[in-house]
Amino acid sequence: MAEFFDALTDSHRAFIARQPMFFVATAAAESRVNLSPKGMDCFRVLGPNRVAYLDVAGSGNETHAHLVADGRITIMFCAFDSPALILRLYGRGRPVLPQDPEWAGLAAHFTLLPGTRQIFDIRVESAQNSCGWGVPHMEFERERETLSKYHIKHGAKARFAKYAVRTHSIDGLPVRNPSEEP
Repeated sequence: MAEFFDALTDSHRAFIARQPMFFVATAAAESRVNLSPKGMDCFRVLGPNRVAYLDVAGSGNETHAHLVADGRITIMFCAFDSPALILRLYGRGRPVLPQDPEWAGLAAHFTLLPGTRQIFDIRVESAQNSCGWGVPHMEFERERETLSKYHIKHGAKARFAKYAVRTHSIDGLPVRNPSEEP
């Protein structure tokens, strides 16, 4: 039976801290629903109704475009071990880029990774847990190093060249890219 909460509890915080990955879903009117897996120790609980995650440049910037257009975001954590549990965070988010005044305060909560693009600052409106009995048991082996290695090899110049041409989402929504290194 699903249970809703107005804020994150200590139990939620502990569960989140144990999860090596999470999923992010966003959408805007007339756009595709974007659903992305995330790892790399980039999620932080900042308070009972505030979380954030560090975003590393990858294949697109859909979450940014959707949050600017609509703001809604759902984050889901799944236990792949025991006990079974699914935790969803429903809220509204916004991208914070290195050139933004609030960057330094948010960035202090993270170890910046190669290719860091932005931090998504999210106000949690509600949390929901459910059984997760259909989620398979799996073991975490290790983080992939591919994305970090790519950014180290190609450097900021290549990343900023990509930012210059990736000014819109796949559905044509505008995105704002970093204008400086974090």
